[in-house]
Amino acid sequence: MADDDALLRLILELDDGQSVALTRLAKRLDERVSVLLRRCTALSEASVGGVPGAGWLALDVDEGGRWTARLTEAGRRHLASRPRRVAIVYPGSAEQRRAATPQNNRFAALFDAFAAQGVQPEPVVYSDDWAGELRAPLAALDAVLVWVNPIEAGRSRAVLDALLREVAAAGVLVSTHPDVILKLGTKDVLVDTRDLGWGSDCHRVDSLAQLGAELPARLAGGPRVLKQWRGHSGIGIWRVEALPDGRVKLRHAQRGCAEEVVSLADAVARMAPYFEQGGHMVDQAWQPRLPEGMVRAYLVQDRVAGFGVQPVVALHPTAEPTPRTYHPADLDEGQSLRRRLEADWLPALQARFGLPRDALPMLWDCDFLRGAGDDGWVLCEINVSSVAPFPDSAIAPLVQAVIGRLAAR
Repeated sequence: MADDDALLRLILELDDGQSVALTRLAKRLDERVSVLLRRCTALSEASVGGVPGAGWLALDVDEGGRWTARLTEAGRRHLASRPRRVAIVYPGSAEQRRAATPQNNRFAALFDAFAAQGVQPEPVVYSDDWAGELRAPLAALDAVLVWVNPIEAGRSRAVLDALLREVAAAGVLVSTHPDVILKLGTKDVLVDTRDLGWGSDCHRVDSLAQLGAELPARLAGGPRVLKQWRGHSGIGIWRVEALPDGRVKLRHAQRGCAEEVVSLADAVARMAPYFEQGGHMVDQAWQPRLPEGMVRAYLVQDRVAGFGVQPVVALHPTAEPTPRTYHPADLDEGQSLRRRLEADWLPALQARFGLPRDALPMLWDCDFLRGAGDDGWVLCEINVSSVAPFPDSAIAPLVQAVIGRLAAR
């Protein structure tokens, strides 16, 4: 029944008023037309083996033998009567997968909020080791919300992203879609949007040789922060500051790392792993107001849903990072940032990347440091792959946004 509902919803999504060609459906589902025709026939009014079909689809064939399908009124009523099913995907072990329930993970409050709205949320514990087993179950759902870091247990998201593209092609709402992550959720966004109001002095660095050639001149203008293009939790983020004797101060943002003094050549060589397998880095000017802390704006699509405030962050020159505290969207100190985000920067970001509102992540966040003046802000990162934890104030808007997106499909 779940697979039938997924097929019906895909036909409903693709129907432009003139029915949907089975060849088009077969391409989206990666099925042979003959197999798909048998599935659709079973859902139509036709009798198979003397047993009448469900009557949810109407099938037509033209003179050229081209089949099309459309939902009947009975099919629309059937879909309207079925609860929406949403997967919440997060990484874990085989044992965690076997024992998974809506209550034994860090998203329990989100599961409860979906259930309270009549949506059926389902936990899906992910690992590359069983990714192939998840395609069919995920493709049978209405939406898939994903919390998996860019690098998880030493592995990239390459396998997961390929899976999510297939699931999205089958008509499932996937957030965040891997193609949107590549636009918004890597450090490249700092370069791509450096001319917007939140921008700063940023450069893309594509090779170790380029880094070695360009870094000395930039260091002459002040400290720099080198960032691997895709990562999390401070991994692959380094502060570099030139010393009068030609050496540099070097500090990794990963928790527990101490500042070192090394030669410039050694500092450059330390970055070599980030250029392997087609990787690159972004070189951003050090922000002198970093010691004043960071404000993280949590967004549901194009509206701020809460804030995270961290008074002392990684790379602070004298203190260890402090915990982030979470606040609703009406936090007083966040209102100037909220106004600029919603009214100016997000529309400009959408225009830059050609992203309509419905393509934006369901839940994402933007990290800001203080910039010039009383109202200056500088973007230092956008997170879309695994936004957690998040303020409680984001839960209700997130649930309503997912329901709204599904209703509009």
